[in-house]
Amino acid sequence: MMKPMWRQPFKKRRCLVPADAFYEWKKIDPKTKQPYAFGMKDDAPFAFAGVWEQWIAPDNKPVDTFAIITTDPNELAATVHTRMPVIVEPRDYTRWLTHADEEQPPIELLRPYDTDAMNAWKVDPRVGNVRNNEPGLCAEWECPPNSA
Repeated sequence: MMKPMWRQPFKKRRCLVPADAFYEWKKIDPKTKQPYAFGMKDDAPFAFAGVWEQWIAPDNKPVDTFAIITTDPNELAATVHTRMPVIVEPRDYTRWLTHADEEQPPIELLRPYDTDAMNAWKVDPRVGNVRNNEPGLCAEWECPPNSA
């Protein structure tokens, strides 16, 4: 169910958010979560379904924001999390971005992506801290032998 604040952006302000991977965290125990990266098997970039909005900040300056739409997970993502971002097929980019005179936004595009086209791999737990920003955080990670 869509919240009222998203109705107009969904109808009139849809966007594509480019990416080459996304993260989800798998709960291992009450105190431990293992991050996983998800991407395409062919390492190709892809695009998430998004919506954008502009609002006025308290200082009267316009602020542009966006949100990525999520859906139920495909079989691969379901092993880690209860949702995944909507990934739009390249053939559907124009359909997602076009909104002129449409009665119904393209809700049929809001579906889990093809599991067979994707990979998932464990990544370094440091990826969850915004102070850590290095390319190696996306690489496949193995838990060190002396850690839990």
